[in-house]
Amino acid sequence: MTAGSRGDVEPFLALARTAARAGHDVQVAGPDGSGVSSEGVDLVSLGVDYSAVIRDQGVSIGAALRNYRTVVKPIMRGVIVGAARAAAAFVPDVVLAHPKVLSAPLIAAALDIPHVLVELVPAVTPTRAFPAAGTVTADLGILNRLTYLGTSHASSMFGAALDEAAGQLGISRDQRLPSPAATLLPITPTLLERPADWPASVHLTGPWIEPVTTEVLPQDVSDFVAGGPFIYAGFGSMSAGDPIERGRAVISAAHAHGYRVLMATGLGGVDVPDRLRGADVMVVRSVPHGLTLPRASAAMHHGGIGTVQAAARAGLLPSSFRSSPTSRSGARCCIDADSLPPRSHDAA
Repeated sequence: MTAGSRGDVEPFLALARTAARAGHDVQVAGPDGSGVSSEGVDLVSLGVDYSAVIRDQGVSIGAALRNYRTVVKPIMRGVIVGAARAAAAFVPDVVLAHPKVLSAPLIAAALDIPHVLVELVPAVTPTRAFPAAGTVTADLGILNRLTYLGTSHASSMFGAALDEAAGQLGISRDQRLPSPAATLLPITPTLLERPADWPASVHLTGPWIEPVTTEVLPQDVSDFVAGGPFIYAGFGSMSAGDPIERGRAVISAAHAHGYRVLMATGLGGVDVPDRLRGADVMVVRSVPHGLTLPRASAAMHHGGIGTVQAAARAGLLPSSFRSSPTSRSGARCCIDADSLPPRSHDAA
């Protein structure tokens, strides 16, 4: 069970396909509009579309606070209640749940099954090693654990939806709810050193990716990629700020070093005015990272954990990368203009 945009959905679908190949009956409950192919997966809709919300209002904390009653509460109700409804219909033996699926403990209690928490970024399990991803970017030392308190109080913000989910499951929220049987982080230990103060039930599994993809590049993208050295640029759901100005900055940096640019606009994080588009600048909504990044000379991106790991697999980590608390969490792993390699560099 997952909720969010493409980066929140794709790992769950990869895991579902792997489990199905191993002989398990698997169902994924997730949002609409993620842009990820569900081919070969029993996918049921939670009736919410995070991607549309991100396109409309961005992902800033300010936007979430301004639209808490009109946007955040309704979409979280869809996740909480929809997940309960899907589980009651499917009756699984175990539930793996994104942190946004706050009804997972209710489902586990009602069906008397274990539930597993899936942290796509380290933002839930407290540690002194680094702050929760998405909170602050400075190492606060012994105060790092305090940055995880927000997630522990999330249920209090959506009590009505949790009451509704409990009613659908035929249980009371007053009863003792089970803790996760395990916590899984689909992150490579190469990028995130496991903190010593994590409980033994918390596991770094490595990324959940498809071993073989059936995706193919559109012919025009394939031709562009084959046309010589290029830089990939994409900012996923990071839609705050001026996307046009960001696009100009990326293209200016690339051109200053003699590179072409493959620009993925994603959910509005970056865009390019028509006058800057041409034979050396291709603009698309999205591209498969596994088919493009290994052929790129460098990647400029927003530091989302999926993109960070795809860039690492492609050998595109900047030379200045260090295993600092912020880069380990995927919060600030990106490339600046001065770290671009010479144009003759072949990442492959």
